Amino acid sequence: MDTEKVQEAVLAKATERANPAGEKYLSISLAASSELARLYNLPGRLVESAALEAKVIPERYQRSVGSIGFEGQLKLLASSVGIVGAGGLGGFVLEILARMGTGRLVVIDDDTFSESNLNRQLLSTESTLGNSKAEEAALRISEINSSLEVEAYRCRGDRSNMAGIFSNCSLVIDCLDNLPSRFELEEVCGRLNIAMIHGAIAGFIGQMAVIRPERPLLSSIYGRIKESGARQGVELELGNPAFTPAMLASFQCSEAVKILAGLEGVLPADRLLIIDMQSGSSYQVDVGAGED
Repeated sequence: MDTEKVQEAVLAKATERANPAGEKYLSISLAASSELARLYNLPGRLVESAALEAKVIPERYQRSVGSIGFEGQLKLLASSVGIVGAGGLGGFVLEILARMGTGRLVVIDDDTFSESNLNRQLLSTESTLGNSKAEEAALRISEINSSLEVEAYRCRGDRSNMAGIFSNCSLVIDCLDNLPSRFELEEVCGRLNIAMIHGAIAGFIGQMAVIRPERPLLSSIYGRIKESGARQGVELELGNPAFTPAMLASFQCSEAVKILAGLEGVLPADRLLIIDMQSGSSYQVDVGAGED
């Protein structure tokens, strides 16, 4: 890519606008950046990156750049994130990361939508019942942000395939609903030397941890997998109202964006964040490093 030539083209199409605070900035519209992507035969995210390098804000990211900055948005567009599960948590995670401009999204899910998903799963509608969750996730991402790359795998993620699927990812987000798969994902992320953002929900409560590859935590949180004796426990007993996955997915995405954009405030190692929406409280628990 001739970056200088693309940047010149971006500047030629840029217009001056003002943000809600009245501060002026250079902007490029979605239509204009899409036109340049076709002209130069480039992925949209590369044109958007060229714009940001020229200090021109793609208008779709104007409200995000105010929070994460030009450099943060550039890092997001250059990043790749894996998501395991496109159901309750996963649907909201995909939605948020697509709107933030996360350059490449890789999603795994072998399930299809059923009527019991309608209460909480963003991608589940009456018209998508029976459809593949992974395929609907890819369609949704393309409708939100066609500049991004998306890979959807309709399969069950396990230690035999996840290492290959996520080999080029910057981090992976756990949107699973069972313990065996979570332990396998933690093992794979350790082998790939990437962070795993764990999340689980039940009733009004959500919990989250940022698991570093050198410091496994799931054994400390859940105990040994064979001792836990459950694939799905409290989640099935308490259910999941619509707002709980939306809440926890936002926390997971916030951590992902901070890591990818190089921002401060990432949840410390060995900490489990618990959010209780019924009492309106949240707190961190020091769970320590898990055993090998």
